[in-house]
Amino acid sequence: MNKQNRYVAWAAYLYPMSPSANTRIIKSAAQRLGFDYCGIARAGFLEQEAPRLEQWLTGNMHGQMHYMEKWFDLRLDPRKLVPGARSVVSLLVNYYPRQSTLSQVAPKISRYAYGKDYHTVIKDKLKLLLQEIEEKIGEVHGRCFVDSAPVLEKAWAAKSGLGWVGKNSNLINKQSGSYFFIAELILDLELEYDLPIGDYCGTCTRCIDACPTGAIIKPNVVDGSRCISYFTIELKENFPIPPSMKDKFDGWAFGCDVCQEVCPWNRFSKPHTENNFDPSPEMEQFKKSEWQEITEEVFKKVFGKSAVKRAGYRGLKRNIDFIKN
Repeated sequence: MNKQNRYVAWAAYLYPMSPSANTRIIKSAAQRLGFDYCGIARAGFLEQEAPRLEQWLTGNMHGQMHYMEKWFDLRLDPRKLVPGARSVVSLLVNYYPRQSTLSQVAPKISRYAYGKDYHTVIKDKLKLLLQEIEEKIGEVHGRCFVDSAPVLEKAWAAKSGLGWVGKNSNLINKQSGSYFFIAELILDLELEYDLPIGDYCGTCTRCIDACPTGAIIKPNVVDGSRCISYFTIELKENFPIPPSMKDKFDGWAFGCDVCQEVCPWNRFSKPHTENNFDPSPEMEQFKKSEWQEITEEVFKKVFGKSAVKRAGYRGLKRNIDFIKN
């Protein structure tokens, strides 16, 4: 910490700012760093989510995602993740693609995986945000999370007024749809809190009707073990995709965007402005034949910095072989 920052921290200790002033600092910094939306909720136990999570796990809707069985208490109470936590700052980063030249006949990958791995991109932004909070407000203890810890991110984003959890279990923002990454800062700082908004899905069932594998078994309940994203990403490479799913993938080799593509709220989606989320030249030039003949060396070259690497070479090859006509 340089001399100026030490002075700011000392001044903040002597003359602490109000929760509303600190909130303005955080939201202004978040916007400047490229976060599209920022909302804040009081840290506490997620009472409504507890029975839903328990029923989802008891119903074995997590399939082979055994990590979901761990840290049950931590998922429901951020104060167990960050001792003394008082606020959960939720942030959204748009990833809806700009015009893409990806081959329309090649195997399909989810839009969120077009560019550089979002974990890295957003974690860097979060660290800068936390650093600025410490510099302008003073000593603040907190942790950054980007889809890599037991945090029920959609629940917190909804509690902070950034949208509602739709029937497809995605967070939907009234102004911009659902093509967002969600991140959190959990802080030991009292702030001004936002209020949740209503559910605007109404009687619409387009996502339920369009799901290729029937994974959305009822509104707001997705059987993860039937989802194409589960089969193509979470199901380990040594497990075969069930034959009963043959001809239901509609060309998806990594993830699936169908329930978002049919959602009426995504007519408001706007192209992102983050260069890191654009497809690499290698990915844009990848043809259908190259997908089918992909080698491990090519996989590392084309997808080494993308979220697609999570499937692994053998996993992606299995997926491609499964959807071949």
